[in-house]
Amino acid sequence: MKPAAFAYHRPDSVEGALALLAEHGYDAKLLAGGQSLVPAMNFRLAAPAVLIDLNRVPALDEIAETPDGVHIGAMVRQRTAERSEMVAASVPLLAETLPFVAHAQIRNRGTMGGSIAHADPAAEIPAVMLALGARFHLRGPGGARVVAADDFFTGLFGTALEPDEMLVKIEVPAAAPGTGIAFDELSRRHGDFALAGVAASVQVDAEGRCTAARIALLSVGDGPVLAAGAAAALAGQHPSAEAIRAAAHAAAQNDIDPPGDIHASPAYRRQLVEVLVGRVLPRAFQRARSAS
Repeated sequence: MKPAAFAYHRPDSVEGALALLAEHGYDAKLLAGGQSLVPAMNFRLAAPAVLIDLNRVPALDEIAETPDGVHIGAMVRQRTAERSEMVAASVPLLAETLPFVAHAQIRNRGTMGGSIAHADPAAEIPAVMLALGARFHLRGPGGARVVAADDFFTGLFGTALEPDEMLVKIEVPAAAPGTGIAFDELSRRHGDFALAGVAASVQVDAEGRCTAARIALLSVGDGPVLAAGAAAALAGQHPSAEAIRAAAHAAAQNDIDPPGDIHASPAYRRQLVEVLVGRVLPRAFQRARSAS
């Protein structure tokens, strides 16, 4: 398959990319790693008239630690983040999750910002950022703004990005004391899109009670889903087997309205979520107790 004809631009600054977006509007697409956009263009599922290649824009591919957390440039390759000692130490949920993303060849080119902006409901990175309470730094002709992950994902492949805006940086807040994380998913084969997945970040106090929980689910809705009912079932509780079963049940039965397709029915996805949450939470709480 071949893409439809398009004009190609390769700006060397954020300002240049934004000027092109402002000029061409809905006709333009930003090209980061291209691991989702290029196949869609080849199958004529996407046919932008203008392609704006970000690969020469400087300063978008840096990872930096700050007193408040870690800042990850939108053009950081997923493989770079996977191998980063800083990410492993300060954002362990991301480090644990990245090996689940497709295959190494894909992660070599795929970018952190590209996955977030694409907002595939089966993608792991958006769910991780939702679980971590990340903040996304956007730039547009009107200046810069910051959008919380809770407000960024708006529907099926939908985000809070305006047509003339671009994602430039991901801000992951520093973990509080007593925080534990875990990730798991189930796919038909390693590298396939997951049938369901869970990213969890929990906090415990000195007595081991749960003081906060963010449980993000993937491949069970129009985007990453924050399991509010599951978190409420854990609030103030010691993470006993009974409390974890209640949280897993709430996640599966109350927090999601999963789709069905040729790979899995809605009922099967609910069952997977209940099983996966039941697996992930004990690991997360064990790590939280070790960190407190």
